[in-house]
Amino acid sequence: MELFFAVLFFAFSTTITPGPNNVMIMSSGVNYGVKASVPHWLGICLGFPLMVLLVGLGFGVVFERYPHLHQLIKVLGVAYLIWLAWQIASAEPKAIEQGKSKPFSFMQAALFQWVNGKAWVMACGAVAAFTTVGGVYWLEVSIISTAFLLVAFPCVGLWLVFGAALRAILTKALFQRIFNICMAIILLLSVVPVVLEIWQYYFMPAI
Repeated sequence: MELFFAVLFFAFSTTITPGPNNVMIMSSGVNYGVKASVPHWLGICLGFPLMVLLVGLGFGVVFERYPHLHQLIKVLGVAYLIWLAWQIASAEPKAIEQGKSKPFSFMQAALFQWVNGKAWVMACGAVAAFTTVGGVYWLEVSIISTAFLLVAFPCVGLWLVFGAALRAILTKALFQRIFNICMAIILLLSVVPVVLEIWQYYFMPAI
């Protein structure tokens, strides 16, 4: 029980803070509203705990054996996030209102976790910190995944509702464009630590 509450606190503190998922779901709330963004919200809330479970039960071992594969996924993830930032920044409010642009689907949001740098840090960090030598490993990983599942719905949902509330304020196309550009910049800033890690891995190897 002590382990569960410790993981729950860790999961809450890491899930509620700004990151690619929260920036994107808030942006979706502004541009599309709560109802249209529900699949995106569910994709995050269910996709990330599943990622934690899979990383804990085996994917982590694969990436320890093949670190270049892990780095390749990070590179692809950064490239994808930069593309998403451009899509958010260049989104035309009128195009959104006319239905030419659509929010993330459930599957897109769930699969996005695997190219999300913060998600990797959270998943690997939680598994490393809260599993014990000699403990029932599969049970500990299940507890960690369950904790993230429980906190994801309210934490990510809060960002979605906040975005939808801003939607009523950002009625003018100019204001909505400014908001989208700001969110794109924040999204780009969120990948800076991952970019620095990739740079160090490929261009500044340990001597």
